[in-house]
Amino acid sequence: MQTPTYARTELATELRLPTNGLDYTILAIYFVVVLGIGFAARRSVRTSLDFFLSGRSLPAWITGLAFVSANLAATEILGMAANSAQYGAYTVHWYWIGAIPAMVFLGLVMMPFYYGSKVRSVPEMLLLRFDRAAHLLSSILFALAAILIAGVNLYALAIVVEALLGWPQWVAIVVAGFFVLAYITLGGLSSAIYNEVLQFFVILAALIPLSVLGLRKAGGWGGLTDRLTARHGDDFVTAWGGTGIGSANPLGANWLTIVLGLGFVLSFGYWTTNFAEVQRALSAKNLSAARRTPLIAAYPKIFIVFLVMIPGLVAAALVPGIGTAGSDLQYNDAIPYLMQELLPNGVLGIAVTGLLAAFMAGMAANVSSFNTVFTTDIWAKYVVRGREDAYYVRFGRLITAVGVLASIGTAFLASSFSNIMSYLQTLFSFFNVPMFVVFIVGMFWRRASARSGFWGLLAGTVTAMVNYFVLYKRDIVAVPTDQGANFVSAIAGFVAGAVVMVIVSLFTAPKPERDLQGLVHGTTSPGMSEPPAAGDDAWYRSPALLGWGAVILAAACYLPFSI
Repeated sequence: MQTPTYARTELATELRLPTNGLDYTILAIYFVVVLGIGFAARRSVRTSLDFFLSGRSLPAWITGLAFVSANLAATEILGMAANSAQYGAYTVHWYWIGAIPAMVFLGLVMMPFYYGSKVRSVPEMLLLRFDRAAHLLSSILFALAAILIAGVNLYALAIVVEALLGWPQWVAIVVAGFFVLAYITLGGLSSAIYNEVLQFFVILAALIPLSVLGLRKAGGWGGLTDRLTARHGDDFVTAWGGTGIGSANPLGANWLTIVLGLGFVLSFGYWTTNFAEVQRALSAKNLSAARRTPLIAAYPKIFIVFLVMIPGLVAAALVPGIGTAGSDLQYNDAIPYLMQELLPNGVLGIAVTGLLAAFMAGMAANVSSFNTVFTTDIWAKYVVRGREDAYYVRFGRLITAVGVLASIGTAFLASSFSNIMSYLQTLFSFFNVPMFVVFIVGMFWRRASARSGFWGLLAGTVTAMVNYFVLYKRDIVAVPTDQGANFVSAIAGFVAGAVVMVIVSLFTAPKPERDLQGLVHGTTSPGMSEPPAAGDDAWYRSPALLGWGAVILAAACYLPFSI
C-alpha cells in the first residue's frame, strides 16, 4: 500500500499561550463565581450531615452532573488525551467497557446498600459488614489515596499553567489550592457539588472547540485516520485490532486483560468503591435519586471520550515525535499544545478556564471525600469520640486545609510519569481494587467472616504493589507498558484478596444472620424499601431503563471502531 503524502500541517515545538486581557478577564470572572457559590452554600451548613453530605437533599440531575464532573478532572482530560496520543483509539475502552458497566452496577445493585444503610462513607460500610480492623485499614488507605490523587491534579495544573501562562509552578499550586480550600471550607460538599456542575459546562465549552478545530486541522475524521494509519499502523485507529493473545499492539495488553483487568477489576474497583464518586450519590435526596445519580452520569460519560480522544489523536498525527526521547513534548502536552496552536483569544481564555475548572473539580472531589473519611471514620471513631456535632464541623474545615497542604506535598510524585493516566491507574490498582474485592465478596457471600475483610484488603493491596514494584519494575515479569502492568496488578490484587478472604472465612466464625440485614445480597433493611417519591415512579426515571439503556448505547458505540 502506498503511503499517503500531505502538505506540511505539523505544529511547532514550544508551549506558550498568546493570552491577552480578554482571556484573563474570563478567568477572573470564573474565580469570582466559584467563591460566590461557596459563600451561598455556607448558609445551608448547620450540621455535620450538611457539611459532609449536603444534608442528603440534592436532586438527581445535580448529583449526576457532579458525579461525572468529579471524574472529569484535569488528570482525566490530560491523561486520556495522552493515552490517545500514545495508544490511539484503544482509549475508548476506558469509557465504554472501563466505566459504563461499573457505573450501572453501582446504580442498580450497590446504591441500595450504601444509601439504605445510611452510611456517611464507603469505609463505614466495611465497619457494618466486617469489623473495626477492616474499617480502620480501609479508612487509612482511602485517605492516603485521596491525597495522592489530589496531588496528581495539582501537579497536572502546575505543569500546564507554567507551560501555557508562564506562571511558576508554586504560584499555580498556591492560587488554585487556595480557591479549592476556600469554597470547600465555606460550603462543604454542597459548595463542591454546585461548583462541579458549573465546571462540567465550562469544561465542555473548552473541549468542544478544541476537538472541532483539531479535526479541521487534520483534514476531518478521514484525513486524521489516514495520517494515523500511515504513521502508526491500522490497529492505532481501532478498538480491538491487534488485541489477540500473543499479538503486539501499542497498548501492550490483549483482549483478556482489557476485559478482566480494565473492564472488570479496575473499573468496578474504581466506580463502586471510590468515595470521591460515591459521595455525590450519597448526597441525593432519596434512594431513587441516589440510584439514578451514576446512571444519569453514564450518558455524558459515553460521549466525553470523543472530546478527550480527538485532541490526542490529532497530536499523534500532527506533532512530530511527541512523547519520544528526541522531543521536548510529552504525551501529557497534547491538549495544552493544541490549545496554543488552534484557539483564538477569548476562546483560549475559556479553554484555560476549562482546564482550571477540571483541575479544581478533581481536586475538590478528592479533598471533600478525604475530609469526610478522616473526620467521620478516623477522628470521630478512634481519636476524639462523643463530641458535639459542631466540633466535627469545625474539625472538618480544619482537616480540609491539612488535606490541601498534604496534596501539595504529594504533587511531585507524579512527575516521574510521562503519562499521568498511567500513574492514576497504578494508584487505583493499589487502593480501589482490593477494596472492591472485599466489598463484592462480603456483599454476595454470607459466609464471609468479620476477620476476612481486613486480611483480604491487606493481601490485595500488598499483592498489587509487589506485582508492580517487584515483578514489573525489576523486569522479572515482562509487560510492555505501564498500562498493561496496571491491568495485571489489578487482576493479581483481586485474586489474592478473594483467595485470602475465602481461606480466612473457612477458619473463622461468620457474622450472625441478624447483623447482615441490608448488607448482603438477598437481605433488606428499612432504608432499602422506601416507596418512590412523587414523580420518581415515572417510566423515564426507572433505574433499570436508564442503566440498560446506557449499556446498550455504549456497546453500539464500539461498532464504528471494530470494523
